[in-house]
Amino acid sequence: MNWDDARVFLAVEREKTLRGAARTLNLDQATVGRRIAALEHALRATLFLRTSEGYALTAAGETALRSAEKMEHSAHELVRQTQGTDTRLAGDVRVTSTDSIALDFLLPAIERLHAAHPEVRVLLDTSTRMLNLAKREADIAVRSVRPDNPDLIARRLARWPMALFASAAYLEQHGKPAPGSAFEGHDLVVYQGNWTGSRSPTSPTLAGEPTHAGRIVSTFNSSLMLRTAVKAGLGIGELPIHLAEHDGLVQVWPEPARGAVYEIWLVTHQDLRHTARIAAMIDGIVSAFEGHTAPTK
Repeated sequence: MNWDDARVFLAVEREKTLRGAARTLNLDQATVGRRIAALEHALRATLFLRTSEGYALTAAGETALRSAEKMEHSAHELVRQTQGTDTRLAGDVRVTSTDSIALDFLLPAIERLHAAHPEVRVLLDTSTRMLNLAKREADIAVRSVRPDNPDLIARRLARWPMALFASAAYLEQHGKPAPGSAFEGHDLVVYQGNWTGSRSPTSPTLAGEPTHAGRIVSTFNSSLMLRTAVKAGLGIGELPIHLAEHDGLVQVWPEPARGAVYEIWLVTHQDLRHTARIAAMIDGIVSAFEGHTAPTK
């Protein structure tokens, strides 16, 4: 099994369909099917069972999977360590973040980087999928969660308390909710990740306040869309204080949510930290956050 075959094999195993694997590999479905058939012929073993739910590994496929994953790890390590010695201020830098952080901080950083080093090209991904830096899906991540992988280097860029915010127009029309009222008579907008991941479906809360008397107008999987919805007067939402004040929103209650903090971490792989173009992008991102940080205690 060579590395090209291993890539196709791993894609089919992870996506469970030829179509999904073809999409991730940027190949057509027929090509992926032929490559799998040729690999099975070369190994003289059936690697997948074709089921109604997709492609499932056989016992021989399970054995091949372990070897293919070792090949993948070695290939990614080779790329990282080679690029780590690259001193050219040219080429691609893959960056992943949220759309909200990208709009306020990464776009200015990209603008300054381009002005200083026009041969560096930034490939920015703001999808909700958490890209894997160890597998070279991205070179730099700007995340709200600190990774636990020891091969990744993480630097905290900001730490902002969270609070409830609304637009001035919303408050003029509806007034402020009374603490302890469970948002009776009020419209609410919420971030889906926080809503489904940390709150009981029987007694959901927002900034520590029960919401059963309020109306959930909409939920969002985008922090930028949540900010935009609050700004448009769609309802009350829980946001990082720094970003909400930047949007001209009004804090509903004087105290921030107890214990609720929004942290931003810059993450890269240790093998890439000395690559010139990646180091330049990191410097630009750090500079973009200067003056926008809160105390880190």
